[in-house]
Amino acid sequence: MLKTSVLALACCATFGVVTSTAIAGEPVRISAELEAKIIDWRRDIHQHPELSNREFRTARVVAEHLRELGLEVQTDIAHTGVVGILKGGKPGPVVALRADMDALPVTEKTDVPFKSTVTTEYRGEEVGVMHACGHDMHVAMLMGAAEQLAAMRDELAGTVMFIFQPAEEGAPKGEEGGAELMLEQGLFADLTPDAVFGIHVWSAGNTGQIGYRAGPLMASSDRFEINVKGVQTHGSRPWGGVDPIVAAAQIINSTQTIISRQIDITKAPAVVSFGIVEGGVRNNIIPDEVYLEGTIRNFDMDNRAQIFEQLKITAEHTAQSSGAEAHVHIDEGYPVTINDPKLTEQMLPTMKSVAGSENVKINSLVTGAEDFSFYALEVPGLFVFLGVTPEGQDPATAPSNHSPYFYADEDALKVGTELYVNWVIDYAEQ
Repeated sequence: MLKTSVLALACCATFGVVTSTAIAGEPVRISAELEAKIIDWRRDIHQHPELSNREFRTARVVAEHLRELGLEVQTDIAHTGVVGILKGGKPGPVVALRADMDALPVTEKTDVPFKSTVTTEYRGEEVGVMHACGHDMHVAMLMGAAEQLAAMRDELAGTVMFIFQPAEEGAPKGEEGGAELMLEQGLFADLTPDAVFGIHVWSAGNTGQIGYRAGPLMASSDRFEINVKGVQTHGSRPWGGVDPIVAAAQIINSTQTIISRQIDITKAPAVVSFGIVEGGVRNNIIPDEVYLEGTIRNFDMDNRAQIFEQLKITAEHTAQSSGAEAHVHIDEGYPVTINDPKLTEQMLPTMKSVAGSENVKINSLVTGAEDFSFYALEVPGLFVFLGVTPEGQDPATAPSNHSPYFYADEDALKVGTELYVNWVIDYAEQ
């Protein structure tokens, strides 16, 4: 087995030398040389961020690196996605590792020397672009894991699929993208993984801490629209028409009973929130229409389906009781991110060996969403959080992911890379 011998591993001259020493019971560690390269990759990608479905440069950098490693490389999947296939020298399982590549329309306000000054057009406005969610870290760590594992290919059992995914933050309006589109275009069709792993850096943990949770980890995220149709009339004569504002107000209140009275919240928590209420142009005119928009967050797929059904029924019937009409549209987003319980249990020793038992903790449920969930619906998946807030700083007060002040400690890159590498090795030995 890989961990019962000393490994002196050399890569091709085109990409340098990687050395690693593993002894019985100890994880494979990356060299200082490789760690330095990962930091350089991260800084380069950070300085050149690209929005969803526009990750052309990032994809080119990734693909060139994977080709230099001698991997089979597929490009242009789901627009800009890149997949590298590494075949080990020994028979074994197929393991997929995923990193997302897209940045956000955020103007960076950190003072790091490699800060982004990139601007672009987003929804008709010029905006800054920043890796405010740490996807630059994800890409660099997976590039490093690919280099480490490629150096070990002769002793490696099985096949590794490196997935560099676009548009995790959501495709631009009118476009498709992300994990769902990669799968639709046959990502797992010819080579189906036995397991898929993912890491997300986040500010809510100190550097090197790993947050995991078996079963549901992150919520589903769905957007809904409700158009409430009334009959316009003068504000002094409301009986002369049908007031959609009053009907909309009743719908907002009534939908809160879906969670509090109709869903079994002992299974999992859920939230229905309204974020947009638009209607009317003048104080003394009752308009003919009100537009409502909101989000549904939930941790149980059966509850999710029930919420969809009850939202439609509640809105339509509540409006009807006022003489109005309600038309409901639900834009299904990301499903619940569910960690396979058996896989989580199997890989827990790996996480503890890489990061130290004291740094591996059960994570609270997270109401944010992740399209890694689509992969985990196809094959057993494990998705964890990696802390990037420096030691000595309280994660509770650190700028959060998506903040223009988001800061990620690069010491976490080594931990994340080694976690990817050892997941692959240890899974093959199960």
